[in-house]
Amino acid sequence: MTPDKLLVTLGGLAAIALIVWFFWLVKKPGVKAALTGGGYQEAMILVKGGYTPDVIVVEKGKPVRLNFVRAESASCSELVLFPDFNKSAKLPEGETVAVEFMPDKAGEFEFQCQMGMLRGKLIVE
Repeated sequence: MTPDKLLVTLGGLAAIALIVWFFWLVKKPGVKAALTGGGYQEAMILVKGGYTPDVIVVEKGKPVRLNFVRAESASCSELVLFPDFNKSAKLPEGETVAVEFMPDKAGEFEFQCQMGMLRGKLIVE
């Protein structure tokens, strides 16, 4: 193998490793939901090309209220699904929609749009 082919191959492998690390191996710390006076753990989530924040941390056994605000017109973001909690909600553009549920088990639970393109994670401690 010539030196230039070796250099290109090593550069390609390094780029692949960087992509794998960045998209699949980096752990995001998550945003802790705020405790309100009504006893809810509450977080505001912006829906625009994804969920911001996309990792929310809550405590087990306390009710959760996630407020979604959809700031885009893409059809994929019209619905949010929480399959592990049997919850879903339609998200009209420009309106705040609250999704309420009780996390009764600890773990990591995904939420997503109906097509699975927009994804988020709820961490229950």
